[in-house]
Amino acid sequence: MKRVHYIDSYLMNPQHPVTVNIIGAGGTGSQVLTCMARLDVTLRALGHPGLFVTLYDPDTVTEANIGRQLFSPSELGLNKAQCLVTRINHFFGNDWKAEARHYPSVLKEIKRDEIANVTITCTDNIKSRLDLWKVLGKMPSSSYTDNNTPLYWMDLGNTQTAGQVVLGTVPKKIRQPTSGQYETVGSLKVITRFVKYARVKEEDSGPSCSLAEALEKQDLFINSTLAQLGCNILWKMFRNGMIEHQGVFLNLDTLKVNPIAV
Repeated sequence: MKRVHYIDSYLMNPQHPVTVNIIGAGGTGSQVLTCMARLDVTLRALGHPGLFVTLYDPDTVTEANIGRQLFSPSELGLNKAQCLVTRINHFFGNDWKAEARHYPSVLKEIKRDEIANVTITCTDNIKSRLDLWKVLGKMPSSSYTDNNTPLYWMDLGNTQTAGQVVLGTVPKKIRQPTSGQYETVGSLKVITRFVKYARVKEEDSGPSCSLAEALEKQDLFINSTLAQLGCNILWKMFRNGMIEHQGVFLNLDTLKVNPIAV
């Protein structure tokens, strides 16, 4: 019997736009934000309230970012999150938010309106993922669901030519309907349960001084390809109300994409 995950019913018929936090506005985050804007327009055209996105990143635009990331020379020295969100808001007529700072890494520092239904991480270090799960994993459960209830965490991570997308559930279990056709799965592993990050020794590669140097660390189209694959999973969640796959492994050297079944 095919295994599927039915998404939380709130996301299908919310009273407010579904809230999304994107953490990281670099190579992948800048691409994900654009995909989310397209998803928002499409959802609203289908009668859904759409999305409200907040983008977090304290970094500024450098010359090495131009070309591989979605920034222009006129934005040099400006905050990445503010540049991207301002551009998206002007283009699509949205009122999304930019936060020129890190997302809080301690639960007591987080305000209620900083908690989103869906959190998407596009960061380049392990610590940020471990810190986020320490926060999300300790969120108190609620008897009701609203636009400040954490439901899903999607992580996008990559090396120079390979990467993965993993969508996990924040609550221990998402309520599933009874089905005689499918085996329903209420809990999806988050990235920190897929990969034992605590055992990984992380080395800081430092900032790149040029686009050529940046391409030695991450290839030109790895970020955009990964973003498209990840946001396609989110699109299927909203469009179909269920998913058969919670992520993918991508290798641009071999041009292979392997799905991760729920």
